[in-house]
Amino acid sequence: MQRFPWFVDHWGGREGFACVVAYEDSEPVGFTYGAPGEPGREWRREYLDEEPADTSTFSVSELMLRPKWRKQGLGEQLHAALLADRPEALAVLTVDTKRPRLQALYESWEYRKVGEHQPFPDSPLHAVMLKVLAAS
Repeated sequence: MQRFPWFVDHWGGREGFACVVAYEDSEPVGFTYGAPGEPGREWRREYLDEEPADTSTFSVSELMLRPKWRKQGLGEQLHAALLADRPEALAVLTVDTKRPRLQALYESWEYRKVGEHQPFPDSPLHAVMLKVLAAS
């Protein structure tokens, strides 16, 4: 929570940044955002034995729903809207390894775990999840 403003500034200032917000009437109920990975520095790069033909990668940074709107398929709809028409060949996200049900949810969205990463010394260990968006 303390780093959230930094993440918003970090991702929001990147070229290709995209954000999708869901509303019920005028009330925001969820959002997701991300941006293209920096070529050569994508999160998934160190976990793949073989480099994909097309290495362009969209990094999904956050996906959040208010509790009342969870478990209704809205997260998947937001995620699909975020990635719709993206020119990148791959999408990547991370999920806390202590949240296996969430990891399984992303796997049901065609992500696969390719490795584990601890982004900050005081953060939990995260599964690095990769999804093919286009033929690579």
